[in-house]
Amino acid sequence: MRVLRTAIVTEPIVPQEILADFPSLEDGACVLFMGVVRNHNQGKVVKGLGYEVYQGMAEKTLAVIAAEASHRFGTDRITVLHRIGELRVGEVSTAIAVATPHRGEAFEASRYIIEELKQRLPIWKREHYLDGDSDWVGSNTTPNVEGQQSNGSKEVGSGE
Repeated sequence: MRVLRTAIVTEPIVPQEILADFPSLEDGACVLFMGVVRNHNQGKVVKGLGYEVYQGMAEKTLAVIAAEASHRFGTDRITVLHRIGELRVGEVSTAIAVATPHRGEAFEASRYIIEELKQRLPIWKREHYLDGDSDWVGSNTTPNVEGQQSNGSKEVGSGE
């Protein structure tokens, strides 16, 4: 059974739909990681956030990271989804599912994928606060209208 799926999505991520493809009869472990929009950051009350993306590059980067994890941890049963657009507190922004014969590899692969996404994925997050302010967080860059990077925003926190 081969499931190696990656996508940038605009619709809500439904964990049950992801898990419907996992695991196979050869797997003893299936790990599902979900990054969820939290209600606070750096002492401020968060009411939601928006993700902007450099679409083509993000899709390729997701696929490369999943392929790296597949090779490194010996499984081809991986799903990685990242949602973009406006999200409310409590909504899932990122989902990573990994199935392997043993739990260690499943946990390690999931951890590898989320850490690589945080470092390499060209997606920018803007938190919206209850006081009406908004800040780009988790990076020292912000998107411009063409979806490329431009410098000049302040780093506030590290997201999920």
